[in-house]
Amino acid sequence: MKEKVTAKVISQREIAENIFDMWIETSLAKEAHPGQFVGVYPKNKSTILPRPISICEVNEEHTALRLVYRIAGQGTKEFSGYEVGDSVEILGILGNGFPLEEGKGKKVFLMGGGIGVPPILQLAKELDAEKQVVVGYRDSNLFLKDDLDKYATVYVATEDGSVGTKGNVMHAIEANALDAEVIFACGPMPMLRAIKKYAAEKGIKAYISLEEHMACGVGACLGCVVKTKEVDHHSHVHNARICTDGPVFDAEEVEI
Repeated sequence: MKEKVTAKVISQREIAENIFDMWIETSLAKEAHPGQFVGVYPKNKSTILPRPISICEVNEEHTALRLVYRIAGQGTKEFSGYEVGDSVEILGILGNGFPLEEGKGKKVFLMGGGIGVPPILQLAKELDAEKQVVVGYRDSNLFLKDDLDKYATVYVATEDGSVGTKGNVMHAIEANALDAEVIFACGPMPMLRAIKKYAAEKGIKAYISLEEHMACGVGACLGCVVKTKEVDHHSHVHNARICTDGPVFDAEEVEI
């Protein structure tokens, strides 16, 4: 059940240029699963809509959520100024998560690109599988890599070639001769298109988390839709709402 609650900031730091790492104390942590997100409300009333931020991590006591986000506009710029003890209004828990049961006991790629890396961390913690994390960055600022190293073997691609394989996550798979039975991925659309194509060619399952600008976050406005193979029961056309039907989809079921 979705709730709007008041959370409390318990830590915040900048971990890369314009990328912030914020822990918030909230009762909603008990309900969070890898791949889900929360809506964070700016205090500035001229920006009334919540900003969707993926859940990076849940603490062991399930009392706090870790949100790693990039400054993308006025709302997230405000969030970056929050300090320990500040209150923050959040809506959650939103969306569906990654289907952990589909990867259990299998050889799995956990793939993240850019600001799509954060959701992979909690997934790496919870998934009971032979995990290979393949992550892509712009340069040598490998935010969250040390955290990911605790739970899986990590392969890195950088656009500038400063660390790991030069190029993207698909180049890293090829360069390291990797293979898997299932893929879980989150990142920019070009990356997800390449993963969908790769999975189809290899005949393996891929579950992708779509990044999209959202307005309401609860499925009412139809502002974040993706074309699908099946007719959506809400709109009666071939689309799905990323905020409620997603953000995680079977790659075979969406047209991207």
